[in-house]
Amino acid sequence: MAGTGGKSENRLVTEKIGVVGAGIVGLAVARELAGARGAEVTVLEKEGHVGAHQTGHNSGVVHAGIYYPPGSLKARLCREGVALLKEYCAAHDLPYQEVGKLVVASTRAERPLLAALAERARANGVPDIAELDGLALREIEPHAVGVGAIHSPHTAICDFPAVARRLARDVEELGGSVRLEAPVRAIRERAGKVEVMAGRERLAFDRLVVCGGLGTDAVARMAGAPGEVRIVPFRGEYYALKGAAQDLVRGLIYPVPDPRYPFLGVHLTRRIGGGVLVGPNAVLALAYEGYKWRNLGNFRQILGWPGTLRMARTHWRTGVKEVYGSLAKGAFLEAARRYVPELTAADLERAQGGVRAQAVARDGRLVDDFIVDVHGRVVLVRNAPSPAATSSLAIARHIAGIVPALVR
Repeated sequence: MAGTGGKSENRLVTEKIGVVGAGIVGLAVARELAGARGAEVTVLEKEGHVGAHQTGHNSGVVHAGIYYPPGSLKARLCREGVALLKEYCAAHDLPYQEVGKLVVASTRAERPLLAALAERARANGVPDIAELDGLALREIEPHAVGVGAIHSPHTAICDFPAVARRLARDVEELGGSVRLEAPVRAIRERAGKVEVMAGRERLAFDRLVVCGGLGTDAVARMAGAPGEVRIVPFRGEYYALKGAAQDLVRGLIYPVPDPRYPFLGVHLTRRIGGGVLVGPNAVLALAYEGYKWRNLGNFRQILGWPGTLRMARTHWRTGVKEVYGSLAKGAFLEAARRYVPELTAADLERAQGGVRAQAVARDGRLVDDFIVDVHGRVVLVRNAPSPAATSSLAIARHIAGIVPALVR
């Protein structure tokens, strides 16, 4: 377009952006790009409904930002994400309850770790963190025991699948589309476009954002960017409290986490709509969607990554303990009774579990922070485990800042 003095002016044109994955992160990204950027967005999802995997298989906790190293992406995006998610749920009449969380030290040896956790939480800007002694924690959770705790009164629970469904509606109302049963089969960059074969359809985008969760590695390979981390799936199994035992827990009761791992340990979690979960553990799965022990569908890919075996050699004792916990109900009961001693085996029944997409580096290191990188016209979310659901709206803004606007 001709401008003043005969100089051409750049103009923003409508971008066509594809998003792989209709979990809560992918849908939040799609909504952000369609709304804030005015892009024409198409979400590609291999399953028949949104939020089919990690989004639909978690405990529903909205994390306050207690655990994450100050300055990390997790710390920043979790705190931003909490505020955005609370506002979003209020705007769309979605359930959101600040039930509060206790992180409980069960022994004196855990007190220094608990104090460090409280300091970290304050550094991250988590509001109203309080350090409690063993008597004061029982004012919050009358049936809990411990030598001390930190209390996060604003830690909340919500219905993440309901949030995902609302985000999908937003995308469509903004002129985008969410295509279900559209598995990505091939990707190539050609003539300034990203061509994607999804199901039987060939599509062309200016940019592609991959929020593939458990399927991240397969899509990254298609894009020619296998990367230096790989997804190693960890199955998280749960029990639920039955009957009157549910009244023994008011909110959320967590252990002091082992700082060597990005997992938080077996905890007790009140849920939206009622009920209390006990779990999860963290068992190495041998399928990316390995919700059951018998599913070994991806063991070659998972064990073929050098980082998996290096991780196993370093942490085999913990791995054996987690496997035992998976097979023995008594191990879950023992973990829960450490904090709520009134529980009995009759109070626990099996509940739906999930699988966590955890990135592992080549050297066997469990990657703790979120990882997002760019390969040509493809943006890859390499690692987005918990608190990704909490952080999803903030992650979406972060990614929108990474995806360059298309100017011609």
